[in-house]
Amino acid sequence: MDMFIGYAGIGLFLVAVTLVMELTRKRDADFSEYATAGRSFGPFYGTMAYLNTFLPGTVFISFAGLAAASGLIGFYLVAYALLGMFLMHALARHVHTWGRKHDLRTQSDLLGLRYRSKPVQAVSAVIGIIATIPWIILGMQSLALVFDVLSFGAVGPLLAVIISVVVIGVRQIWTVRFGMRGIIISDMVQGIVAYFGGTLVAIGLIVWLLTNGHGFADVPASFFTLPGPDSELGPLYALSITLTGALGTWCWPDIFMRLFTAKSARTVQRTAWQAAPILLVFGTAVLLVAFLAGSIPEVAAAPDRVWFTVAQVGGVALLTVASICVVAATMGNVGANLQAVGTQTANDIVGPLTRTRIQSARAGRIAVAAVTLVSAIGALFTVNVSAGLLSLALISYQGIVQLAPTLLLGVFWRRGTATGAVLSMITGFVTAAVLQYFYPVSIPWLGGLTSGVAALVVNTAVYVVCAYAAKPDADRDAWTERLWRESAAAHDEDELVTTTAR
Repeated sequence: MDMFIGYAGIGLFLVAVTLVMELTRKRDADFSEYATAGRSFGPFYGTMAYLNTFLPGTVFISFAGLAAASGLIGFYLVAYALLGMFLMHALARHVHTWGRKHDLRTQSDLLGLRYRSKPVQAVSAVIGIIATIPWIILGMQSLALVFDVLSFGAVGPLLAVIISVVVIGVRQIWTVRFGMRGIIISDMVQGIVAYFGGTLVAIGLIVWLLTNGHGFADVPASFFTLPGPDSELGPLYALSITLTGALGTWCWPDIFMRLFTAKSARTVQRTAWQAAPILLVFGTAVLLVAFLAGSIPEVAAAPDRVWFTVAQVGGVALLTVASICVVAATMGNVGANLQAVGTQTANDIVGPLTRTRIQSARAGRIAVAAVTLVSAIGALFTVNVSAGLLSLALISYQGIVQLAPTLLLGVFWRRGTATGAVLSMITGFVTAAVLQYFYPVSIPWLGGLTSGVAALVVNTAVYVVCAYAAKPDADRDAWTERLWRESAAAHDEDELVTTTAR
């Protein structure tokens, strides 16, 4: 009976999200509208979409598990998330203006425009796709954990993954049909449930923990410290993972697709200010649950299950609600990643190879469906090798952040060149992968730097050296000047509209 209640709750939630998408259905005229939802959504939709990208279901699992196992360091999520908000505000004007004016659909499309280079577009797309697919697979496995927990032992790991793949596959029918518009609409529903609902559940669990012998005085003393000079991780480890998180936030392909759906640059900036307090409250509440629960023996034995272990104190009803929060966050993240990778495949790889600008929404639907199938097969074949997948995912994260110099310096600095962008991305990605292989957690002889941060130093150096070594190019300078003028003009227009409205 408990299993029926849990599974029925998940089923009803998924039906509700699907009904909302059906009721707001609108046919896309072409591939551009399919990929950007007509650039028509306001700040609240943007806020929920951003959070559903940035805070996947693994926040309740892996991030919470880190806080449950190690204490304070788990809160680095909140620190880098808030830093990411500032980057979002700063990027908004250039990204949205160029996106609207030049019909950009993806992150790689943006880089191809900035550097006026197909190789830059293609290399960034390949890195983005390689780095994202393992996270899609892990998202499917995170969802499998929910079905495992709610089965109360009746469903084994393989069957749980099969159920997860089937659920995501069925859900993707609507995602593939509706494109980015469907993603944003479902993000709104899922975001409200995951982050507002999740915060309420977390607050209730915190109260229970504090009043039942699991207060701050009951957790290990080590929970209140960060890795120092004498630790195995190294004194720079906490700084490294925070920096990687903040920069990496803006390197994942799906985040830019969400930015391109906004009405204006000002809408994106408002999204940043709205998302920051929600993220701060939600992230702190969930991590605090995990932190306090570190004194529970069952949690210490299986920290990744902390959210479910503590929720069980409220019986099957609370466990089901807590699980729905995880499903809501997971579905939004997996759906957006599938949409982003599929769109990049069609727009940034197939398009340049065939020397065409993809115009048909059907091409996007086929690409998204293909990526969904590949990811589902990957999830089924990795049921019993989750440790290896986790290592691959860590390599992916350290790798995706290697887009940061090309992306961020390219948006904020006019001097960067296409040659420097390609060389820096490739050099950084390969360096990160090699270092990650030899030093999976941190690099002792670099004071605890992670492979991604160490590779970023090399990456950035290559980019800057190439920028200063490049010969003067009047055509290139004129192009970047034109792009910056477009952003300035759009900013002035926004200011005029705002002033007139007042």
